[in-house]
Amino acid sequence: MVEVTTEASKYILDLIAKNDKTGAGIKIYLSGMGCSGPQFGMAFQVGAKEGDVEQKVDGFSLFYDNETKEVLDACTVDFIETQYGSGLIVHNPNVSGCSSCGGGCH
Repeated sequence: MVEVTTEASKYILDLIAKNDKTGAGIKIYLSGMGCSGPQFGMAFQVGAKEGDVEQKVDGFSLFYDNETKEVLDACTVDFIETQYGSGLIVHNPNVSGCSSCGGGCH
């Protein structure tokens, strides 16, 4: 199961409203593998597609397939703001960092 922070939920609900996507949820998918582990992408999606797992969260749903579910287990979706911008990030406690880029990866 994926945890979604309060800040991330507010951000997602705001994105849904601003993009006129009432009734949509967020699809989380694997977009590749990096030295810091799996990389994820996100997109709006209305309703579960064949093979999707649906997780209801604070007024919207998350959707992901079984392969992504295995990798997302115990992950947290959070909203971050940095000097470079803001957005959603998936924190993966199963990845400790990477030696080839000096550590510090999520």
